[in-house]
Amino acid sequence: MDRICPAMDKELSKKFQSTLKKQGFKFSMKTKVIKSELTSDGVVLTTEASKGGKEQSKTFDIVLVATGRRPFTDGLGLDKLGIQMDKLGRIEVDDHFRTAVPNIYAVGDCIDGPMLAHKAEEEGIAAVEIIAGYAGHVNYDAIPGVVYTYPEVASVGKTEEELKEAGVKFAKGSFPFQANSRARANGSADGFVKILTDAETDKILGVHIMGPNAGEMIAEGVLGMEYGASAEDIARTCHAHPTLSEAFKEACMDAYDKPIHF
Repeated sequence: MDRICPAMDKELSKKFQSTLKKQGFKFSMKTKVIKSELTSDGVVLTTEASKGGKEQSKTFDIVLVATGRRPFTDGLGLDKLGIQMDKLGRIEVDDHFRTAVPNIYAVGDCIDGPMLAHKAEEEGIAAVEIIAGYAGHVNYDAIPGVVYTYPEVASVGKTEEELKEAGVKFAKGSFPFQANSRARANGSADGFVKILTDAETDKILGVHIMGPNAGEMIAEGVLGMEYGASAEDIARTCHAHPTLSEAFKEACMDAYDKPIHF
């Protein structure tokens, strides 16, 4: 990888990485670990460039392995029931969360999609509604993701890169927390709010936030996207002052016109 959080909006990812560097984080990008050894002095990691090259060894007190997750489906006897799984061990389901066995349903981390508790919760509710004969549904375009660091990072919907790849014409609005009075008063003004909208309809397509309480602020974007809101809809909605949410409002103003305070 040439940057952290590669699935994240590129502008957001770069800003996040530069902010963490200022805090003292060190990153070794485009690098792979080829060996680890536990010694009396700590853990010795041997690395080299992803494309190959000279090996380097460094000693660390603690090494945390965080290369992703996988579904816990081994040893459950699912194959004996006739339940089908993909090559990653995820249970295959249809649009109604039904497995190959009609009376068995699956949701959450054991099926395709992001391994997020809130995504699993929505799927569980939808599955139960479907079983009960109602029209359960999950809008996967409105599932937020949060990085619980300082500052926090949160996103929902499409990234700039995804919209460009799909050939969608879009507008962009952004607003820095440096221009938000609450963030400045709290001494936590790193980051920004970024809104992506359809260039013709102004419908919100993506929201990306880095800054204080981003994990809480993203809910406004999720709600707006769930109900098909435009940037102007939110920009014309009164937000209390002084609050961090005003940065969201002004980013929406920037998407369709221009913000007041920047």
